[in-house]
Amino acid sequence: MAGTGRGRGLTVAALVTGLLGLLLGIGSFTYGRSAYGLGTVRSENMTPTYEPGDRVVWERVDGGEVRRGDVVAFSAPDRYPGAGVHVQRVIGVGGDRVACCTRVGGRERVTVNGKPVEEPYVFQGEADGVHHPYDVKVPRGRLFLLGDHRSNSMDSRFFVADHDGTLPVGAVEGRLTGDRAGLALVGTALLVGVVLVLTGVGLGIGALVVRRRKAPVVPPVPWPVGPAQG
Repeated sequence: MAGTGRGRGLTVAALVTGLLGLLLGIGSFTYGRSAYGLGTVRSENMTPTYEPGDRVVWERVDGGEVRRGDVVAFSAPDRYPGAGVHVQRVIGVGGDRVACCTRVGGRERVTVNGKPVEEPYVFQGEADGVHHPYDVKVPRGRLFLLGDHRSNSMDSRFFVADHDGTLPVGAVEGRLTGDRAGLALVGTALLVGVVLVLTGVGLGIGALVVRRRKAPVVPPVPWPVGPAQG
């Protein structure tokens, strides 16, 4: 009876531990996929901010939430053949007027709504890079995007026939982030879930072993025999 009791207790522990691990693992995996995206930079268009081969993380946000200066991951198969996402920087949002270029202090600068933009991130300080002037009024619900390597980036400047090169906010997959804390927390929760599931499996195996173990055979106690009565 003691072995049966231990087996039943292990079975309950296995079920509870395994279910908790399964719920934690599935929940963290589902949340991670819905909240974050992962990708690899494939070109030099964002040098020096991101180099080819860099692994990047983006938080999934609605395209209407991004702001000037944000680096976004987006999908535009009509412009860039092949699967996958692309990475560029938001220069203008709906209603902005983006123009290139104005010379300030001996340097060319992009202007947004008539004001020169400080862009410390551009490659070798070149705000233009290709001597390709433009003056664009960004429609509502669209974005004007540029790469940080202005002389080596196929960005909004080269698609003027399509809404002056702007992209719809719906093309945005997410905003790149250097904060990996949230993703690390999701990964930790997923790992804990896996450990709990494996622990539940181990407890279940232990319960089977205990249940199948035969209880020791105890010989019957002999009945005392008294003197014969006549």
